[in-house]
Amino acid sequence: MVKNRTHSIDFKRQIAQDYLAGEPLHSLAKRHDLSRNLIRIWVRKYEAGALDDDTAAAALLQEYEARIAALERLVGKQALELEFLKGALKHTPRQRSAPTSAITGAVVSPSQKDVD
Repeated sequence: MVKNRTHSIDFKRQIAQDYLAGEPLHSLAKRHDLSRNLIRIWVRKYEAGALDDDTAAAALLQEYEARIAALERLVGKQALELEFLKGALKHTPRQRSAPTSAITGAVVSPSQKDVD
């Protein structure tokens, strides 16, 4: 048997309905290359209503809400970092004669050899 496959809700629902309609567990498992225990789990979930479209939509919504919450936390953290860096930049003394261009860089002081 192949491991770690994912099956759609519709597929799981169809397997559970086939089993409940009277198809033997062994033939279902063999035809779809599934574990009999997995089919039993799907049947229990189907009977409990966990394979309904509304349940699947609710699970997807919950997943999206968790992702949104994680992204909001990240945005908040980045906003705090920006505010901290802006504050640090305001309190850093800047020399009036220093160039402000990143391309030219800092002013190089002459060496003793050049002065003599």
